[in-house]
Amino acid sequence: MEKRWIALYVENQVGVLAKISGLFSGKAYNLTSLTVGTTEDETVSRMTISVDSDDVTFEQIKKQLNRMVEVIKVIDLTDTPIFMKEILYIKIKKMTAADKQEAFHIAQVFDAEVIDIGKDSLIMSSMLTEHRNNELIALCRSEFHNIEVVRGGSVAIESISTSCR
Repeated sequence: MEKRWIALYVENQVGVLAKISGLFSGKAYNLTSLTVGTTEDETVSRMTISVDSDDVTFEQIKKQLNRMVEVIKVIDLTDTPIFMKEILYIKIKKMTAADKQEAFHIAQVFDAEVIDIGKDSLIMSSMLTEHRNNELIALCRSEFHNIEVVRGGSVAIESISTSCR
């Protein structure tokens, strides 16, 4: 099993997301990440999908997606140079003054941003790769006792040059 990435251009219509996610659940394929948003053309949306699969299953997924009427284009991003980021929010609660100082230091090291702060809590925002966000979460879990994590799926765009993920 290997992490694979697909970008889909789809018709921007009610029910398309449900139909595509239904294809994955109906075939027992597990989506690890799915994001969707409109493109420069309001009638078209772009989905970025991550799935853990083997070669044979991944080829089946691409073929099934290509057969769907609402799918305009399927792009395999797995071995393509891309820029990819994931949005992450971490809320840290029940903090001491020393905890807050440590949280600001961690945010600085990870190039994250403290976007909200209260008497005994704060919210950190990060837009890094999935791997780097995993590291940030692991460190916060080890340093603080009461955290809440909210993640958006990764979004990706093909590189113009040969830059890596």
